[in-house]
Amino acid sequence: MDPALFRFNPDLAEATTIPAQWYTDPAMLTIERERIFGRTWQFAGRLSQLARPGDFFTCHVIDEPVVVTRASDGSVHAFYNVCRHRAGAVARGSGNRRALQCSYHGWTYGLDGRLLTTPEFDGVRCFDRADYGLVPVRVATWGPFIFVNLDPAAPPLAQVLGAIPAETAHLPLERMGFYKRVDYEIACNWKVYVDNYLEGYHIPLAHPGLYQTIDYRQYRVETFDQYSMQHAPIREQPGSLYQRDPDDSAAAQALYYWIFPNMMLNIYPDNLQTNVIVPLGPDRTLTIFEWYVLDVGQPEVAQDMHASFKFSDVIQHEDIELCEAVHARLRSRSYDTGRYSVTRENGVHHFHGLLCDYLQRSAT
Repeated sequence: MDPALFRFNPDLAEATTIPAQWYTDPAMLTIERERIFGRTWQFAGRLSQLARPGDFFTCHVIDEPVVVTRASDGSVHAFYNVCRHRAGAVARGSGNRRALQCSYHGWTYGLDGRLLTTPEFDGVRCFDRADYGLVPVRVATWGPFIFVNLDPAAPPLAQVLGAIPAETAHLPLERMGFYKRVDYEIACNWKVYVDNYLEGYHIPLAHPGLYQTIDYRQYRVETFDQYSMQHAPIREQPGSLYQRDPDDSAAAQALYYWIFPNMMLNIYPDNLQTNVIVPLGPDRTLTIFEWYVLDVGQPEVAQDMHASFKFSDVIQHEDIELCEAVHARLRSRSYDTGRYSVTRENGVHHFHGLLCDYLQRSAT
């Protein structure tokens, strides 16, 4: 499967969708892991996981093990979780430590990555500990979130986020606490799920509850360099899940940000959801939902959020059914490429253009 063979048409009115084989060929995921996930900012965790100096947590970006730390001076670091001796793990899980120690032979590293001790290494010549610190990974933060990037040459996170921080500056994101995580494993390619997220075209038929909550006539998608934003004004009607405050225009709509390639921010009047899409295989996808709310420790939060969880779960299962049905049919000999709705699918077209840019630019 050679991505360079497909010619993306930037004219939405004349363009065709990416080929079905891009979703179904296992070779595509291997290429995407290197050229897309290995070169973009990936959500790693929350700043609350690094509340104190000495705190650390581990994670994976594609197949790479990473450890994120807060050093004694308060700075946040990220490293490959790979000992420079014989590739053992220098950290497991999460916790608080003065140093990281390889569980294989006991080499220890500072939380800033410096190699500190090498037991029983006397007599080794031409060896300088300063040359054998942990290999760093780029790390950046925004609001309560921590991102990492395996590509030293990638643009900075602030450039990728564009106007999102300014557009959400009225929201107290830094004060929103983590409340709950829910995972869904779906039998589809990760791009099928992202395609589905990026358009409201399917809402009238697939999401009757959501259709009653939002003003679909005003639903629109704006595309930017590395992200897009969906505007979904909330209807004023009795029994709606989210009630509009006539004195607060910001509370009158839900905002859905998608950051290339696989992170979504769903901003509602009373909470923030993040959704990270992790490819498990060419036909398996993990979607990780996390909720953030103000006053996370207050007893009434659980009651207030119950309806939100229930509503979201219904929508997710409706989307799962759609995505799994689509992925199964992408294998049909009757289908290769489709067309876009100019009115409703500019977000999907934008996503496909970014895919082609990363896959084809990296191939040359």
